[in-house]
Amino acid sequence: MSKKGLLGKISYIVGLVLISFVMFLPIYYLVITTFKSPDEAAASPLGLPASLDFSNYMKALDAMNYLQAMKNNIIITSVSVILLVFFASMAAYVIARSTKKIYHIMFAIFLIGLIIPFQIAIVPLYQIISGMNLMNTHLGVILVSVFCINLPLTIFLLRGFIHTVPIELEEAAYMDGCGTFRCFWLIIFPLLKPIIATVVILNTLAIWNDFLTPLLFLQSPDKAVLLQEVYKNVGPFSTNWTSFFPMLVMSTLPLVVFYIFMQKRVIEGVVAGSVKG
Repeated sequence: MSKKGLLGKISYIVGLVLISFVMFLPIYYLVITTFKSPDEAAASPLGLPASLDFSNYMKALDAMNYLQAMKNNIIITSVSVILLVFFASMAAYVIARSTKKIYHIMFAIFLIGLIIPFQIAIVPLYQIISGMNLMNTHLGVILVSVFCINLPLTIFLLRGFIHTVPIELEEAAYMDGCGTFRCFWLIIFPLLKPIIATVVILNTLAIWNDFLTPLLFLQSPDKAVLLQEVYKNVGPFSTNWTSFFPMLVMSTLPLVVFYIFMQKRVIEGVVAGSVKG
């Protein structure tokens, strides 16, 4: 290897190390602060704790009603993701395979949903959910999360992948007497597993971390999600960070574990969509 190539490789590695350090520093600060007392955190913000004290985590469990809030998170996230996969896959299939102009217009409307943030429609959404008597219900949050926030991106991703599936498979199924609905669920849908896994992961991350929608439509403490419980423990004038940070860690920990086990599926979905066909 030439001297110029060696210097370039070293610079590349040093750059990656610096970027990794910058990305890891907030996580490091968050985690180590959870084991410190307030005085210790103020005296040495980035220093290691003198001992591993888990009392802050025990206080956080009591303060944020952790188990009930996690149950609410799981209900909202799992139902929303299932509905997204069900409706978006069928809509994407029709848009991808149909040559009628009306479906291209529909797809353009869905793309507008990617450009315009849903926050501009908060007041109409609030009135609609209230008029349907779905305020302070998980169903109201689920409907908003599915049809007003995450559906456009899901349809966009699925439509792109469906274009890579050979249409000859459907033609053969039709010749054997298979209807459109049956053809989709028995022939096409099983082939969408890579992109379905990617869609499930992305939507799980988005819905689990959604704070605004539950804040607007859920008022009862027994229906609150994890981020709402974290927010309730933010003081109006000051915040005890050694108690606040354990809440953040416990709120994100299930999602981190989920992503660690599923991140391979994201890569498979992206690679399959880029080389297939």
